[in-house]
Amino acid sequence: MPVNRNALIRYRTLDNCLRNKYRKWTLEDLIDACSDALYEYEGIDKGVSRRTVQMDLQMMRSDKLGYNAPIIVIDKKYYAYEDPEYSITNIPLTEQDLGKLTEVADILRQFKGFTHFHELNGMVQRLEDRIHTAKTKQAPVIDLEKNDHLKGLEHIDALYQAIIKKRPVQLSYQSFKAREAQTFTFHPYLLKEYRNRWFVLGIKKNSQPVLVLALDRILEVGESHEPYLENTTLNLADYFKHVLGVSVNPYEEPEEVELYFNRENAPYVLTKPLHHSQQLMERTSNGIIVRLQVQLNFELEREILGFGDCVKVLKPHKLKRRIHEKMCNAAEQYEKELNLTELSHSITKVQRRGYAVLENIYTSKEVGKMLSTITRATENEERFRKTDDLFAIRSLLKEIPTLKQHIFNENLCKIIREGFGEGYFLTKAIYFDKPPKSNWYVTWHQDVPINVVEKKEVDGFSSWTNKAGLVSVRPPLEYLQSAFTLRIHLDNTDEENGALKVIPRTHFSILSDAEVAELRESAESKSCKVLKGGVHLLKPLTLHASSKTLNEKHRRVIHLEFNSKELPDGLEWLEREDVLHNLAQ
Repeated sequence: MPVNRNALIRYRTLDNCLRNKYRKWTLEDLIDACSDALYEYEGIDKGVSRRTVQMDLQMMRSDKLGYNAPIIVIDKKYYAYEDPEYSITNIPLTEQDLGKLTEVADILRQFKGFTHFHELNGMVQRLEDRIHTAKTKQAPVIDLEKNDHLKGLEHIDALYQAIIKKRPVQLSYQSFKAREAQTFTFHPYLLKEYRNRWFVLGIKKNSQPVLVLALDRILEVGESHEPYLENTTLNLADYFKHVLGVSVNPYEEPEEVELYFNRENAPYVLTKPLHHSQQLMERTSNGIIVRLQVQLNFELEREILGFGDCVKVLKPHKLKRRIHEKMCNAAEQYEKELNLTELSHSITKVQRRGYAVLENIYTSKEVGKMLSTITRATENEERFRKTDDLFAIRSLLKEIPTLKQHIFNENLCKIIREGFGEGYFLTKAIYFDKPPKSNWYVTWHQDVPINVVEKKEVDGFSSWTNKAGLVSVRPPLEYLQSAFTLRIHLDNTDEENGALKVIPRTHFSILSDAEVAELRESAESKSCKVLKGGVHLLKPLTLHASSKTLNEKHRRVIHLEFNSKELPDGLEWLEREDVLHNLAQ
């Protein structure tokens, strides 16, 4: 039987409602949803009657339209699908449907040879394959690229209708970098697909730049009653002409990009050009050189990196340098992967002699991010103590909380979880910068004091206020034996720029001043050389010292302390934080 457009809108709306497993739908709710849909798509504002929706539900239950929808009523009140995976959009095509589709395919096939209909070629094959599959009940012979988990596709129709009807929309949008969603009026001009992901181009206001928004970051599309701002300046047909992907800088001219591809990959590049501007410049004995006329953007870099070691950027130099940097960073990801066997051996060394060095914990890029984050946070802040000889930041992660994501990379988390064991939490974080030719040093000592929130009298703990104004406590031995110190080196460190010297096997007890003096004179010390990106593990009672800096290099270190023991009632760690747990949230 024929079904009019309004009925189809109601059926689709009812289907969307009944598929929503996170809400209970009464008949009144379904009536409201259908009324809203008809107003949105057809401008019908008189609503839908109770009887109409009841008849629609009955029609969907029947086989008159081929739906046979398993609609049930729960508690004599709420409507739902008995099969939560059911949808009328998944039902097989009827013979009548197949007949109509065959007619459409025959018509489209007639245009396949015309220049203006090149884009129909793939479409007709896909349609013919779908018809063949439905008629013969055989497996498809064309497998299309698709992503069943792609988000945002439900917004395509609403945005398409807004573009052709020239209506603004109210968007709720949250980019990957934003902590929360923003709601604003948006004037859409063009829908764009790139690599199975959809985008919409438009503006917020006349005075603001063009935006390209990803549909998978749109949370909601609603109506806006503002006047529509028509496109009067953009040439939509050419907007993406000089880019790969969707990242366009409207104020940037395209550049000549020359790429060398090896012999094995040359046929793929020639038969599927990277961009419509691609030209073959030269064939060599080992490969080909092609030229593109494009803007430099993220998608171009990703395309080049996708060829791995089979491609080389010849020009421009800035792109060549950037791709080289990214390739080096990628290689470091494999080179600087902490081995559990190596970690186990290092922890054993720490338990036996009081210290160990683990190299290759951080990549150069990760070290750079830590340093740049600290620099940005401190360059205009007078409250941080700075002198010619010392720069120190106490309570580092409270002062600069964004550092956590850079400090606690996969390797460091593995050290804490697998090396230290269960239940360890952070108790102190300090940043030290020992500048070139600094004249300060630290004499031989053990790290005995710990910092607490406030001064209190507790049996077995003696407390005082230190020079920095913090409350320090001398805890019993057990609290120090369970602790670990972890020093992250952001520069190459050796004896010339103040590397730590340690006396092994001095971490089993709290030493008196006389014992420290005797060991200093009689015991052999070891200088701990640590490369940039390495970590120095230390038991806090290990006797250690540092010397003056003699060369023209910095020694920048992030000093972290961890413990698994809670302090007794009345005392609280000053900087206690379950960092691993918080990062997982």
